[in-house]
Amino acid sequence: MPVPGIESAVVAGWQQDVAGLIDHIRQPGFPRMLAAALGRLVHSDTMLLAVYRDEERPLVLYSENEDEQSPAMQRYLSEAYMLDPVFNAVSRGIRPGVQRLAEIAPDCFEQSDYYRSCYREFNLCDEVDLFIYPEGGTAFTVSIGRGPELGSITRAERQALQAMFPILEALVKQFWLVQSSSYLRGRRAGGPLAHAMETFGCGVLTAREQQIAGLVLRGFSTEAISEELHISTGTVKVHRRNMHARLETSTQSELFARFLDHLGTLTSI
Repeated sequence: MPVPGIESAVVAGWQQDVAGLIDHIRQPGFPRMLAAALGRLVHSDTMLLAVYRDEERPLVLYSENEDEQSPAMQRYLSEAYMLDPVFNAVSRGIRPGVQRLAEIAPDCFEQSDYYRSCYREFNLCDEVDLFIYPEGGTAFTVSIGRGPELGSITRAERQALQAMFPILEALVKQFWLVQSSSYLRGRRAGGPLAHAMETFGCGVLTAREQQIAGLVLRGFSTEAISEELHISTGTVKVHRRNMHARLETSTQSELFARFLDHLGTLTSI
């Protein structure tokens, strides 16, 4: 059966990949085989398979650079993941499927300090993310990134991923059903970052100002915050002005630095 956007030779190869994945459902090498199969559908510079559970640190199942993680990846996994659009999409309950990062990221994402201090280090010009929910409270994600040399992921490639998504979803659900216990054994919640986001500005900011501070840190503009919280842009501007005055900051960079200081006090306790 022809699949839109995919050559027949690729379809035949994909069918062989699916057979191999089924054979490896109970094997530790399943994530690596899945990444290799996806790599034959979509050429990529980076690929990350991760599981998100509640507010825990992401559990990495596969990374193309897993033997020598970059400083940016280490920072992402240790402290910055809660500012990332993928984590926030999962927290908001994004539907299963294939999404471009550009479509789920806040409107000022590229102006955020998280982007400039962490995400930009990955040197990506485009990213597509797959969202699968193998069980309640658990999201399995695949992040496929391309740098400037390969260029943007094409519409045909996204269509190929969308066409294959139901098969991928079924395979991942079966994999997680039989192997999740081995990955989660002895795992603890991922550090103080979630607590830091909840308590940043506590005792100084109002509850609404704390909400807005969190959205600003994630890269939301005044207009996007207005839509998110269902308040006027004028009200958002007043809250932002008051927030900066109370925290003695004037820019997003200073706000981000103040947040990292707050995080540091929690990690030292």
